[in-house]
Amino acid sequence: MAEKKVSISGFSMCRNADSLYYPIRESIESILPIVDEFIVAVGEGFEGDETRELIASINSPKIKIIDTVWDTDKFKYGSIHAQQTDIAKNACSGDWLFYLQADEVIHEKDHKEIVNACSGFLDDKSVDGFVFNYLHFWGDFDHVHDSHAWYDLEIRIVRNDPSIHSWKSAQSFRRYTSFDDSKYLDKEGTQKLNVKCLKSEVYHYGWVRPPVLMTKKINALDKIHSHEKERQSRPFSYGELNQIPKLTGTHPSVMHHWIEKSKWENDGSPSPEYLRHNKLKAKVMTWLEKHLFGGKRIFSSHNFRKL
Repeated sequence: MAEKKVSISGFSMCRNADSLYYPIRESIESILPIVDEFIVAVGEGFEGDETRELIASINSPKIKIIDTVWDTDKFKYGSIHAQQTDIAKNACSGDWLFYLQADEVIHEKDHKEIVNACSGFLDDKSVDGFVFNYLHFWGDFDHVHDSHAWYDLEIRIVRNDPSIHSWKSAQSFRRYTSFDDSKYLDKEGTQKLNVKCLKSEVYHYGWVRPPVLMTKKINALDKIHSHEKERQSRPFSYGELNQIPKLTGTHPSVMHHWIEKSKWENDGSPSPEYLRHNKLKAKVMTWLEKHLFGGKRIFSSHNFRKL
């Protein structure tokens, strides 16, 4: 497949990434070498939060910060994340748009495959985007949760097409036949994207932080997603980790300092029952996948069509 000159924009959104212990700087830096620009929408956060200053300290001409104010009364049930993602997406100028959430990091070993895919499929308009494999770290930086309850694949690169929008809580993307900002939660009037699957991986660190800060993050997200009372009052418990697979390989190099500074004790007490991977159905499905299907996912649905 012939390679062509291609432009790639990175983009993200965040608020209170500093206060809630998101590796936002590391996330941006992980793909900065392969993008032509990185657009990040930064919401006004807690008093004293230094998310904006943290991003600006990267001191790269590729980075453009868009200052925003989150309207969580208008954009409920997590749709504020999609709306903020679209703000950053709409400011991108590249042929392909590479989205990372504030707790997602790319390993430098995958840079070449990503660039080659973007170049090789640039003129193939049947390809709307690219799907990545996920490594969900849990409790510490050694263990990777592989429960059926965790998503294994997701779209993280999309073509620069104005009909493609962030969807629901910015988990994924869809094409809208007609769009306005009241439709982020809608399924009707949308289409799944046609995607190619890459071997590249997203290193997801959303469930790796000191227990007190894990509780703070959960409660902050609960307020955005459900507007209900807080589920957590105590420092978070990750449970016993000895049954969870360990990482084989290395972390992205940009994460080394973050990992070195991040130390806490895991007391091994049970993790909350409300978590999806603690439900009986998820446990049964995980057992079947591991012991009868060779690790292959069964009865999984995805928000995309594989080409």
